[in-house]
Amino acid sequence: MLKLSGQAFAGGGEFGLDPPTINALAADIVQVYECGVEVTIVIGGGNIIRGSTASEAGMDRASADYMGMLATVINGMALQGSLESLRMDTRLQTAITMAQVAEPFIRRRAIRHLEKGRIVIFAAGTGNPYFTTDTAAVLRAVEMHAQAVLKATNVDGVYDKDPNEHADARKFPELDYLEAINRGLGIMDRTAFTLCMENHLPIVVFNATQRGNMKRVVMGEPIGTIVGGSDT
Repeated sequence: MLKLSGQAFAGGGEFGLDPPTINALAADIVQVYECGVEVTIVIGGGNIIRGSTASEAGMDRASADYMGMLATVINGMALQGSLESLRMDTRLQTAITMAQVAEPFIRRRAIRHLEKGRIVIFAAGTGNPYFTTDTAAVLRAVEMHAQAVLKATNVDGVYDKDPNEHADARKFPELDYLEAINRGLGIMDRTAFTLCMENHLPIVVFNATQRGNMKRVVMGEPIGTIVGGSDT
Protein backbone atom coordinates (compact mmCIF):
# COMPACT_ATOMS: atom_id res chain seq x y z
CA MET A 1 0.00 0.00 0.00
CA LEU A 2 1.51 3.29 -1.13
CA LYS A 3 0.31 6.39 0.74
CA LEU A 4 0.90 9.61 -1.20
CA SER A 5 0.16 13.02 0.25
CA GLY A 6 -1.80 15.45 -1.86
CA GLN A 7 1.07 17.88 -1.43
CA ALA A 8 3.26 15.53 -3.46
CA PHE A 9 1.08 16.32 -6.49
CA ALA A 10 1.73 20.07 -6.29
CA GLY A 11 5.40 19.80 -7.19
CA GLY A 12 7.23 22.81 -5.85
CA GLY A 13 4.01 24.75 -5.38
CA GLU A 14 1.72 24.89 -2.39
CA PHE A 15 -1.54 24.10 -4.20
CA GLY A 16 -2.81 22.59 -7.42
CA LEU A 17 -1.60 19.83 -9.73
CA ASP A 18 1.83 19.73 -11.34
CA PRO A 19 1.68 17.31 -14.32
CA PRO A 20 5.47 16.68 -14.58
CA THR A 21 5.56 15.73 -10.89
CA ILE A 22 2.56 13.42 -11.25
CA ASN A 23 4.14 11.79 -14.31
CA ALA A 24 7.36 11.21 -12.36
CA LEU A 25 5.44 9.59 -9.50
CA ALA A 26 3.61 7.39 -12.01
CA ALA A 27 6.94 6.30 -13.55
CA ASP A 28 8.22 5.34 -10.10
CA ILE A 29 5.05 3.33 -9.44
CA VAL A 30 5.53 1.50 -12.74
CA GLN A 31 9.06 0.53 -11.61
CA VAL A 32 7.55 -1.05 -8.50
CA TYR A 33 4.87 -2.84 -10.52
CA GLU A 34 7.50 -4.24 -12.88
CA CYS A 35 9.17 -5.92 -9.88
CA GLY A 36 6.12 -8.19 -9.70
CA VAL A 37 4.56 -6.36 -6.76
CA GLU A 38 0.82 -5.83 -6.38
CA VAL A 39 0.29 -2.09 -5.99
CA THR A 40 -2.52 -0.23 -4.23
CA ILE A 41 -2.49 3.51 -3.63
CA VAL A 42 -4.24 6.01 -1.37
CA ILE A 43 -3.80 9.73 -2.02
CA GLY A 44 -4.45 12.75 0.17
CA GLY A 45 -6.07 15.95 -1.05
CA GLY A 46 -4.10 18.66 0.74
CA ASN A 47 -2.93 20.23 -2.53
CA ILE A 48 -6.54 21.22 -3.18
CA ILE A 49 -8.17 21.55 0.24
CA ARG A 50 -7.49 20.31 3.77
CA GLY A 51 -10.66 19.51 5.68
CA SER A 52 -9.05 20.21 9.05
CA THR A 53 -7.77 23.62 7.91
CA ALA A 54 -11.13 24.61 6.45
CA SER A 55 -12.80 23.53 9.67
CA GLU A 56 -10.45 25.70 11.73
CA ALA A 57 -11.43 28.63 9.51
CA GLY A 58 -15.07 28.21 10.55
CA MET A 59 -16.49 25.75 8.03
CA ASP A 60 -18.61 22.86 9.28
CA ARG A 61 -16.16 20.03 9.94
CA ALA A 62 -18.17 17.30 8.21
CA SER A 63 -18.68 19.42 5.09
CA ALA A 64 -15.00 20.37 5.04
CA ASP A 65 -13.97 16.72 5.31
CA TYR A 66 -16.28 15.72 2.46
CA MET A 67 -14.72 18.45 0.32
CA GLY A 68 -11.32 16.98 1.17
CA MET A 69 -12.53 13.55 0.07
CA LEU A 70 -13.61 14.96 -3.29
CA ALA A 71 -10.15 16.50 -3.66
CA THR A 72 -8.60 13.04 -3.35
CA VAL A 73 -10.78 11.85 -6.23
CA ILE A 74 -9.37 14.62 -8.44
CA ASN A 75 -5.85 13.53 -7.51
CA GLY A 76 -6.76 9.89 -8.10
CA MET A 77 -8.04 10.66 -11.57
CA ALA A 78 -4.86 12.61 -12.36
CA LEU A 79 -2.63 9.73 -11.25
CA GLN A 80 -4.77 7.20 -13.11
CA GLY A 81 -4.37 9.23 -16.28
CA SER A 82 -0.59 9.35 -15.90
CA LEU A 83 -0.37 5.61 -15.21
CA GLU A 84 -2.54 4.76 -18.20
CA SER A 85 -0.37 6.96 -20.42
CA LEU A 86 2.41 4.54 -19.43
CA ARG A 87 0.20 1.62 -20.53
CA MET A 88 -0.68 0.52 -17.01
CA ASP A 89 -4.06 -1.11 -16.43
CA THR A 90 -5.59 0.73 -13.46
CA ARG A 91 -8.85 1.01 -11.54
CA LEU A 92 -9.98 3.95 -9.43
CA GLN A 93 -12.33 3.06 -6.59
CA THR A 94 -14.02 5.63 -4.36
CA ALA A 95 -15.56 5.37 -0.90
CA ILE A 96 -18.25 7.85 -2.05
CA THR A 97 -20.32 6.62 -4.98
CA MET A 98 -19.75 8.58 -8.20
CA ALA A 99 -20.33 6.05 -10.93
CA GLN A 100 -19.57 8.43 -13.80
CA VAL A 101 -15.89 8.73 -12.85
CA ALA A 102 -14.94 5.68 -10.78
CA GLU A 103 -16.02 2.36 -9.34
CA PRO A 104 -17.45 2.21 -5.83
CA PHE A 105 -15.10 0.57 -3.33
CA ILE A 106 -15.92 -3.14 -3.17
CA ARG A 107 -13.29 -5.16 -1.36
CA ARG A 108 -13.66 -8.38 -3.36
CA ARG A 109 -13.65 -6.50 -6.64
CA ALA A 110 -10.47 -4.66 -5.62
CA ILE A 111 -8.80 -7.97 -4.75
CA ARG A 112 -9.87 -9.36 -8.12
CA HIS A 113 -8.32 -6.37 -9.89
CA LEU A 114 -5.03 -7.10 -8.14
CA GLU A 115 -5.26 -10.75 -9.17
CA LYS A 116 -5.62 -9.58 -12.77
CA GLY A 117 -2.48 -7.48 -12.50
CA ARG A 118 -4.13 -4.07 -12.22
CA ILE A 119 -3.01 -1.13 -10.10
CA VAL A 120 -5.81 -0.03 -7.77
CA ILE A 121 -6.19 3.55 -6.55
CA PHE A 122 -8.47 4.16 -3.56
CA ALA A 123 -9.95 7.65 -3.27
CA ALA A 124 -12.41 9.57 -1.06
CA GLY A 125 -10.77 8.39 2.14
CA THR A 126 -12.93 6.10 4.25
CA GLY A 127 -16.09 7.82 3.02
CA ASN A 128 -16.65 9.27 6.49
CA PRO A 129 -15.74 12.65 7.99
CA TYR A 130 -13.30 12.93 10.90
CA PHE A 131 -11.01 10.24 9.47
CA THR A 132 -7.75 11.10 7.71
CA THR A 133 -6.41 9.62 4.49
CA ASP A 134 -3.68 8.01 6.61
CA THR A 135 -6.41 6.05 8.38
CA ALA A 136 -7.98 5.24 5.00
CA ALA A 137 -4.64 3.95 3.72
CA VAL A 138 -4.13 1.64 6.69
CA LEU A 139 -7.74 0.44 6.56
CA ARG A 140 -7.47 -0.43 2.87
CA ALA A 141 -4.06 -2.02 3.46
CA VAL A 142 -5.53 -4.33 6.09
CA GLU A 143 -8.50 -5.16 3.87
CA MET A 144 -6.19 -5.94 0.92
CA HIS A 145 -3.82 -8.03 3.10
CA ALA A 146 -0.95 -5.70 2.21
CA GLN A 147 2.48 -6.55 3.58
CA ALA A 148 3.40 -2.95 4.39
CA VAL A 149 2.32 0.66 4.15
CA LEU A 150 4.82 2.81 2.26
CA LYS A 151 4.37 6.38 3.44
CA ALA A 152 5.87 8.72 0.87
CA THR A 153 7.16 12.03 2.28
CA ASN A 154 9.63 14.79 1.37
CA VAL A 155 12.18 13.70 4.01
CA ASP A 156 14.27 10.55 4.09
CA GLY A 157 12.77 9.00 7.20
CA VAL A 158 11.67 9.73 10.75
CA TYR A 159 13.75 12.08 12.92
CA ASP A 160 13.66 12.97 16.61
CA LYS A 161 13.11 16.61 15.56
CA ASP A 162 12.53 18.57 12.36
CA PRO A 163 15.70 18.10 10.25
CA ASN A 164 14.89 21.27 8.31
CA GLU A 165 15.15 23.34 11.48
CA HIS A 166 17.68 21.41 13.58
CA ALA A 167 21.12 20.44 12.27
CA ASP A 168 21.51 17.91 15.08
CA ALA A 169 18.29 16.03 14.23
CA ARG A 170 18.81 12.28 14.54
CA LYS A 171 17.27 9.85 12.05
CA PHE A 172 15.80 6.55 13.22
CA PRO A 173 16.55 3.65 10.86
CA GLU A 174 13.97 1.53 12.70
CA LEU A 175 11.37 2.04 15.45
CA ASP A 176 8.88 -0.14 17.23
CA TYR A 177 5.30 1.06 17.51
CA LEU A 178 5.36 1.90 21.22
CA GLU A 179 8.57 3.89 20.96
CA ALA A 180 7.10 5.94 18.11
CA ILE A 181 3.94 6.61 20.14
CA ASN A 182 5.84 7.48 23.33
CA ARG A 183 8.08 9.90 21.45
CA GLY A 184 5.07 11.55 19.81
CA LEU A 185 6.75 11.46 16.42
CA GLY A 186 3.56 12.08 14.44
CA ILE A 187 4.25 9.51 11.74
CA MET A 188 0.52 9.06 11.21
CA ASP A 189 -2.55 10.09 13.16
CA ARG A 190 -3.24 8.01 16.25
CA THR A 191 -6.15 6.05 14.71
CA ALA A 192 -4.07 4.98 11.70
CA PHE A 193 -1.06 4.17 13.82
CA THR A 194 -3.06 2.08 16.28
CA LEU A 195 -4.64 0.14 13.42
CA CYS A 196 -1.16 -0.66 12.08
CA MET A 197 0.00 -1.80 15.51
CA GLU A 198 -3.03 -4.01 16.12
CA ASN A 199 -2.60 -5.70 12.73
CA HIS A 200 1.22 -5.94 12.87
CA LEU A 201 1.45 -3.90 9.67
CA PRO A 202 4.85 -2.23 9.23
CA ILE A 203 5.16 1.34 7.98
CA VAL A 204 8.08 2.47 5.82
CA VAL A 205 8.60 6.24 5.77
CA PHE A 206 10.78 7.37 2.86
CA ASN A 207 11.56 10.28 0.58
CA ALA A 208 9.47 10.00 -2.58
CA THR A 209 10.92 13.14 -4.18
CA GLN A 210 14.07 11.19 -5.07
CA ARG A 211 13.32 9.23 -8.19
CA GLY A 212 13.66 5.47 -7.90
CA ASN A 213 13.24 5.38 -4.12
CA MET A 214 9.94 3.49 -4.30
CA LYS A 215 11.61 0.59 -6.07
CA ARG A 216 14.56 0.68 -3.66
CA VAL A 217 12.21 0.41 -0.69
CA VAL A 218 10.30 -2.49 -2.22
CA MET A 219 13.56 -4.28 -3.05
CA GLY A 220 14.57 -4.09 0.60
CA GLU A 221 17.29 -1.45 0.45
CA PRO A 222 17.84 0.33 3.81
CA ILE A 223 16.09 3.55 2.84
CA GLY A 224 13.97 5.65 5.17
CA THR A 225 12.63 4.43 8.50
CA ILE A 226 10.83 1.17 9.20
CA VAL A 227 8.23 1.38 11.97
CA GLY A 228 7.09 -1.88 13.52
CA GLY A 229 9.27 -4.11 11.35
CA SER A 230 10.59 -6.03 14.35
CA ASP A 231 7.05 -6.52 15.67
CA THR A 232 5.77 -8.38 12.59
